[in-house]
Amino acid sequence: MSRTSPPLSTLLPPLVCGTATFNSQYNLDPYAIPTTAIVHEALALGVRAFDTSPYYGPAEDLLGAALDTPFVHHSFPRRDYFLLTKVGRISGNEFDYSASWITHSVQRSLERLHTDYLDVVYCHDVEFVLPEEVLTAVTELRRIRNEKGVIKYVGISGYPVITLCELAEMILEKTGEPLDIVMSYANFTLQNTRLASVALPRLKTAGVDVVPNASVLGMGLLRRKGVPIGAQGDFHPSPEDLRAAIQAASDWSDAQDIKDKRIEKVAIRWAFENWMREGASVGSRGDPASGIPWRRERIEKYGGSKLGVSVMGVSNTEELHETMRVWRSILDGLDDGEKTAIDSGRGANDRSWSLQRQKEIQALANGIRRVLGKWVDYTWPSPAPGFKNERSAPAVPASLPTPAASPDRLPKQASIKEGSDPRSMRRI
Repeated sequence: MSRTSPPLSTLLPPLVCGTATFNSQYNLDPYAIPTTAIVHEALALGVRAFDTSPYYGPAEDLLGAALDTPFVHHSFPRRDYFLLTKVGRISGNEFDYSASWITHSVQRSLERLHTDYLDVVYCHDVEFVLPEEVLTAVTELRRIRNEKGVIKYVGISGYPVITLCELAEMILEKTGEPLDIVMSYANFTLQNTRLASVALPRLKTAGVDVVPNASVLGMGLLRRKGVPIGAQGDFHPSPEDLRAAIQAASDWSDAQDIKDKRIEKVAIRWAFENWMREGASVGSRGDPASGIPWRRERIEKYGGSKLGVSVMGVSNTEELHETMRVWRSILDGLDDGEKTAIDSGRGANDRSWSLQRQKEIQALANGIRRVLGKWVDYTWPSPAPGFKNERSAPAVPASLPTPAASPDRLPKQASIKEGSDPRSMRRI
């Protein structure tokens, strides 16, 4: 089988900052979120990859605005961070996987993100369309990659792991080239681990290089206060009985004589820590954001251990700092973690604390899963019964306007200072 070179797994950072939270599904007003501060602080903390989608409302625009600033241009060359976006999903019930729409969507993302190339492009939520439509979209993305060079790697994303496996196998069979990346969400969590138990062997056999684990809280399901309610209301597809079971598990965790026992804290650390190990075979060797200065050339020359890739989502800088604290503590607990802790300035005591916290988290996780009982590994149907694609016919308008950001909320675009790299738009 042919493979993209160099493999994505040699470059992609194992921690990706997701931007689904830059959207009205998770927040009442995405323009009120300090998105520029989040992106800048993430970069300053060592995060080197950002995941987004046109489906996430203004997320691409907001991410692009944050990156198109003097701070980023002067401090973080484009080759030093990764941009991952998606095509195909337009709205809740509207999908277009036609070649013409894929080409249009890629060009629009390039413009919104102020970049002349995209590191990864996924076909978004592939379970909502026919397999032949996915094949068409993947073929078009690869054509753009090969002919125009504005895409580096191609993959698919979605919820049902069986569907992801079947499509990865079909694409390899039909094209002779495996997918570079397949992203699953809400399938390696405290509640559901089917990404590891069901999907991982098949995806590896299908030649998939990287498998990121997204939405470690199950789209906000694993929270003490329940699923998030944004401007779009209650969008979460989980049934009421599952929500009740999660609440019971949360109450049980709160009653334990352990510090930092909120179910969301347990869920985040447990998923990051366990996927870092279980997902290592389909992980990556890029910058782990450990707090140690890192250069891409070091991995390219010397290699390094792969870590399972996780996608985090935050809505403010406080959540970002807490997530990074947890992530780095997990790194301190790895086999070579003592050196990481010392070299980063955290110290050997941080490794000891990490190992102790690992035991506490596993004990809490075991208890939570006992309370969940029959709901462990439950998955909701996607798409829901009766789903119908409202996109009756593919159509690319001659000029599709990009929704303007709220002028009183988005920061003004700062001009690029002399000497910085201009970002030219490459038409495809």
